[in-house]
Amino acid sequence: MLSVVIPTLNASATLPATIAALGAGCDEVVVSDGGSTDGTVRTAEALGARVVSAARGRGGQLAAGIAAARGDWLLLLHADTVLADGWADAARRVMGVGTPCAAYFRFALASGDPRARRLERLVAWRCRTLGLPYGDQGLLVPRGLLAAVGGVRQLPLMEDVDLARRLGRAQLAALEVDAVTSAARWERDGWWRRSARNVICLSLYLAGMPPAWIARVYA
Repeated sequence: MLSVVIPTLNASATLPATIAALGAGCDEVVVSDGGSTDGTVRTAEALGARVVSAARGRGGQLAAGIAAARGDWLLLLHADTVLADGWADAARRVMGVGTPCAAYFRFALASGDPRARRLERLVAWRCRTLGLPYGDQGLLVPRGLLAAVGGVRQLPLMEDVDLARRLGRAQLAALEVDAVTSAARWERDGWWRRSARNVICLSLYLAGMPPAWIARVYA
């Protein structure tokens, strides 16, 4: 059984496309809401998702959603990420392997800007070289493996990097299917500025800075 867990905060504009793209590829969708005020909960329920409430913060929201989910496989997915056609077949192939591992999708941005293509190539390099996929690529993981590495920690930020590091490169497989994420943050903040901010946040985390402090830089 495959459960999709989506943390949300005021995501009513993007959530419908995210859930619609899942189609019949999963057994349930669990939305873990961090106190939305824009109708996200009503939208999620209307789309057939089961909604749980959690304190604001992606790590804690994911942990709450995972606890509520019934699946022995989990797909952790951002509310502004749309999986491309073929995602379910790729996921089921991983789920059918004798020795389960985690897997992530290929990062793509919903933008025609050439800078988006350059950023996609840089992310592909980061995943290939450092073994660090981010949460906006989706993470498919068996519940047993997730529990074995300590689950999703209740961090306000960098919970995805923290989990990827504990899983380790040997237990992370790359899926050749796009996870198309909204480019709104890059278009709003500037392509160079947002990308530089992300690199700074990663560097601070790897240097041992507390995630709560890094969250102030990321906001």
